[in-house]
Amino acid sequence: MDFSAVTTNSGTDTRTDAREGPRPSGAASSRRARQRGREWRVLTGLVALLLGAVAAGLAVGAVAISPGQVLAILGDKVGLTLPWSYEHRQALVLTAIRLPRVLLGVGVGGGLAVSGAVMQGLFRNPLADPSLIGVSSGAALAAVVTIVLGSTLVGAWGDTLGAVLLPAAAFVGGVGATVVVYRLGTRNGQTSVATMLLAGIAINALAGAGTGLMTFIADDDQLRDLTFWTLGSLGGATWTQLAVVGPCLLGGMIAAPFLARPLNALLLGEGEAYHLGINIERTKKLVVTLAALVVGAAVAVSGVIGFIGLVVPHLLRLAVGPDHRVLIPGSALLGGALLLGADVLARTIVTPAELPIGIVTALVGAPFFLWLLLRDRTRGAGYSF
Repeated sequence: MDFSAVTTNSGTDTRTDAREGPRPSGAASSRRARQRGREWRVLTGLVALLLGAVAAGLAVGAVAISPGQVLAILGDKVGLTLPWSYEHRQALVLTAIRLPRVLLGVGVGGGLAVSGAVMQGLFRNPLADPSLIGVSSGAALAAVVTIVLGSTLVGAWGDTLGAVLLPAAAFVGGVGATVVVYRLGTRNGQTSVATMLLAGIAINALAGAGTGLMTFIADDDQLRDLTFWTLGSLGGATWTQLAVVGPCLLGGMIAAPFLARPLNALLLGEGEAYHLGINIERTKKLVVTLAALVVGAAVAVSGVIGFIGLVVPHLLRLAVGPDHRVLIPGSALLGGALLLGADVLARTIVTPAELPIGIVTALVGAPFFLWLLLRDRTRGAGYSF
C-alpha cells in the first residue's frame, strides 16, 4: 500500500509520508531556498546601509570630520594610532555630541521600527502603529504637562531632578497610557485586540485634548520647547541619556525576535495559533509590554517621531515577506538607518539651524503611506482591523 500523498498548504507543495511525516517537495524546497537567499541579501544590504548611515552621522555636520579623522579619533580612545590628523575641536564634537547622538538614533529608530513590526503582527494589519496603544500620546501629554506646569507640580524638587524630570515624566506617561489601554481591553483574563484598539483611539483623543490645553496656556518660551519636543529631535543626546534609555531600547530589540514564532502563528488567526500551542494571552501581554517600554523610552529622549514604526516594517514586508524571524531584525537595521539619515538631513538642510526630525520623517513617511493606499486600492485590496 502506498502511504504517500501530495498536499498543498498555503501555496507550498509538500509530500506527506506516513512513516516520515510531511516534507517539502523539490519545487517547494527550491522556492524556499530562493526566499532564504533573498532574505540574507536584504539583511546584508541593511547592515551595509546602517554602517553607511552611522558613518554619515559621525562625519557630516557644521564641523566637518572626514571618515579617516573619525577613525583616528576613535582609535586614539582605545590606544590605536592611525595616520590621520585632526583638531582638538573635532575630537570634542565627535565624542561629546555626534557619537551619543548617532548611537541614540540607532536605538530610537530601531526600537520604533521593531515596536511597529510586533504591533502589526499583533493586530494582524500592516498599517498598525505603536501609537495605536496610546504610548506616544501618553508620553507627549506627560512631557507637555511637565514643561508647562513642572515648576508648579514639583516645586523645589525641580532643581534636584534637573534634566531627568522631562524624560522620566514622558516615560511614565507613555507606559501609564498603555496600561490603561490594556486594562480596558482585557476582561475576565481575555484581551480583545479590537477593544484595545478602540480604547487606544479614545486615549489618544484624550491625550491630544490635554496637550492642546497645555499648549493654550503655555507662554512663549514654553511654546518653543513644546514645538521642538512634539516634533522630535536627537539634538539633546548625551551619554547620560544613552545610559538611562539604552537598556530599554537594546533590551527590547534583543527580546523581540523571541516573539517571532507566536507572531507568525497569530497571522493564521487566534484559533489556529492556539491549536499550534501558542499562549495567546501571554503573547499579547508581552507584545504590548515590549512596545510600551521601547516606545516610552524612545519618546522620553527624542520626542514624538512619527512614521518610523509604520513605514519600516511595511517596506520590509514588501521585500522579504511576513516572516517575523526576518522582519524583526530587518526592522531594527532599517529603522536605525532611516532615522540616522533623517537626522543628517535635519541638521544640515538648514544649517546652522536644525529642523525637528519629525518633519523630515513625515515628509518621507506620509507620501509613502499614501502610495500604499493608492497601490492597494488599484489592486482592489484594502486593510481592515
